[in-house]
Amino acid sequence: MNPKKIILCPNPSRDRGMAATKAAQKLLHEIGLRTVVCSPFRDQWDGAFADFDVKPLQAELRSADLLLTFGGDGTILHLAKLAALNKIPVLGVNMGGLGFIAELEAGELELLRKLENWDFELEQRMMLDVSVIREGRQVYTNLGLNEAVIREGPISHVIHLKIDSDGRHLADIAGDGVIIATPTGSTAYSLSAGGPVVEPVAQTMVVCPICIHNMRFSSYVLSPEHTLTIGLERNGRKPVYLFVDESRGFALRSDDQVLVRRSKYTTKLVRLSEKSFCEIFAQKMLPGGFHDEK
Repeated sequence: MNPKKIILCPNPSRDRGMAATKAAQKLLHEIGLRTVVCSPFRDQWDGAFADFDVKPLQAELRSADLLLTFGGDGTILHLAKLAALNKIPVLGVNMGGLGFIAELEAGELELLRKLENWDFELEQRMMLDVSVIREGRQVYTNLGLNEAVIREGPISHVIHLKIDSDGRHLADIAGDGVIIATPTGSTAYSLSAGGPVVEPVAQTMVVCPICIHNMRFSSYVLSPEHTLTIGLERNGRKPVYLFVDESRGFALRSDDQVLVRRSKYTTKLVRLSEKSFCEIFAQKMLPGGFHDEK
């Protein structure tokens, strides 16, 4: 039987000199696993990956068994769509900030030895299908792990949005915009905007307004069976953009409709540690917790 193949995807801005990637590669080879190094991003500077022979990610994904990232949660978000479409599980080593999606910290690489027998838990994380309908046809589609965000452009202004759920009116928003978040995304932009923290393995959609004028409306937590339709109202020529996770903003027009629903695809996250989500959240977010990290 051929040994399992693991793609190592380091973010050069985080893993300077590829120290963590080299240490992980050495450990994985010791337990009999194959590795290949790929860049998570298209454009990188010369020498960014030290002396590694970097292979094209798309081609290597076809025969990979696991994607191992070195960076922050942003690196995982950037790769989540590709991993989900190829049904490849992801294991993150956090070398960034808080790191809620990444499983391991840089000082916990020894836990990678648990991969030797390929006996680990997989968490299925809900994703969002996001599309834009313009004049009766689809002009944009994307897949997101964290959120879909509709907000104003570079010039700050109030935007007006109408949100329907399965064809029935849900909310009118006047403010900076709205976030439609997955449970995974509930600890990201949505949390900063005042949204609730949701256990990441739950199946829900969080509708969280951004700096809303109507203070009686905070946020909704909805069943994932709903399809949300967001329309623009009374915005004239003011720029409004759609963002899905780490993607480039898509400029919306006044008559566009943004559709958000649960995707049939999921992001599969490898779990090696014994920490629960509540423990991680308390350690990283509650007063006195974050300084305990090494």
